[in-house]
Amino acid sequence: MLYHGTGEKSVTAIQQSGLEKRSRQHVHLSRDIETAIQVGSRHGKPAVFNVLAGEMHKNGYVFYLSENKVWLTDTVPAQFLKLVE
Repeated sequence: MLYHGTGEKSVTAIQQSGLEKRSRQHVHLSRDIETAIQVGSRHGKPAVFNVLAGEMHKNGYVFYLSENKVWLTDTVPAQFLKLVE
């Protein structure tokens, strides 16, 4: 399980289209919920998604671990995301 932190205002769009790298090289994911909350706080009131990374990996998605311990991937389809309530 990995996590993605964002601002509350982005939740609906992410639930519809998943996570996209857009102008970045990769989608950034955290290995713990605390870090995801900190990241989300940069964008207003934080919201955190569970990323079903194990299921994604079984379906052929590739993950990378950066030198600063951030998990990276190219995309996270909406079906692999669950909003932390």
